[in-house]
Amino acid sequence: MFALTPDHLAVRDMAKAFADERIAPNALKWDETEHFPVDVLREAAALGMATIYVREENGGSGMTRLDAALIFEALSTGCPSVASFLSIHNMVSWVVDRFGSADLQRRYLPRLAGMELIASYCLTEPAAGSDAAALTTRARRDGDTYVLDGVKQFISGAGASDLYLVMARTGEGGAGGITAFMVEKETPGLSFGAKEKKMGWRAQPTRQVIMEGVRVPAANLVGAEGDGFKIAMAGLDGGRLNIGACSIGGGQAALDKAIAYMRERKAFGRRIADFQALQFRVADVATSLETARSMLWRAASALDERSPEATRLCAMAKRVATDAGFDAANDALQMFGGYGYLADYGVEKIVRDLRVHQILEGTNEIMRVIVARGLIEN
Repeated sequence: MFALTPDHLAVRDMAKAFADERIAPNALKWDETEHFPVDVLREAAALGMATIYVREENGGSGMTRLDAALIFEALSTGCPSVASFLSIHNMVSWVVDRFGSADLQRRYLPRLAGMELIASYCLTEPAAGSDAAALTTRARRDGDTYVLDGVKQFISGAGASDLYLVMARTGEGGAGGITAFMVEKETPGLSFGAKEKKMGWRAQPTRQVIMEGVRVPAANLVGAEGDGFKIAMAGLDGGRLNIGACSIGGGQAALDKAIAYMRERKAFGRRIADFQALQFRVADVATSLETARSMLWRAASALDERSPEATRLCAMAKRVATDAGFDAANDALQMFGGYGYLADYGVEKIVRDLRVHQILEGTNEIMRVIVARGLIEN
């Protein structure tokens, strides 16, 4: 519980080496040019990082949620945007492995493992964000197919991804009327909105996913009719851990940059690292990150064990880790002074990337709702 095994350390070191060699040197350029590095993502997939907790018999790496947390923290030291997209792909892959039919697993998982197919997760809509059960995308049964109509909002990878996990309404209002479908990019009637102009996460595209009479085989249904909301929430438990780990990795990278800068920068005749006020700030940031890391690992273990506390702990960990990561990056920028505001140093990019982590995978306000309901109602 309180020490990583040699296997854990090997997984973490592998991901960190990949981040240092293939992601970090390019991160500022990708951000500036809004480049989606599919080739580098596929290199990560070749190392087993596209289907981390998919079962080995289905082509996955068969690792644990703690392994995933270590991987995503390490990758995010190179670029939180790239690491976070890989988290989304992993979430979809796991849903197929956990809830998909044998046919879906056979058709999709081997190609998801190598990222021959890139996947996106489609839950949010223009008028259904935190209140996801209010989604209005419809799926109408027509013989051996379903016909989908609706719009999904803020979809990472939209237009570039090959496969879309779509939650649509097959029944009455509320969570019980939602069903999950796998929709392929080339399906007639599927189109994409304009590429969004974003504060951060610029190394991955974000667009609307628009469905107008999209006909999907009934064989592409994930789980049973009406199971979609439960499937979506189960996927988000792991997604929240991953995005928390990405936040810690980004915050740690920003702190490391600040410490290196403080050792070199001089003011009033000495290194600014020698000023106690800045030393205290470094200590507080490092303590916050370590606290978040410990909580995230606890939640990851609970999810692996399918503990009844897992959803509550994942919500707690997501809230704590995303707040700690963003605050760490913001404090690191302040330690740089005016130089932190310049793009060349890479800290302002981390601040921009991490800000959205407090919003997506369920806002941090919704995380508080989940925790409170779990405590009060149970």
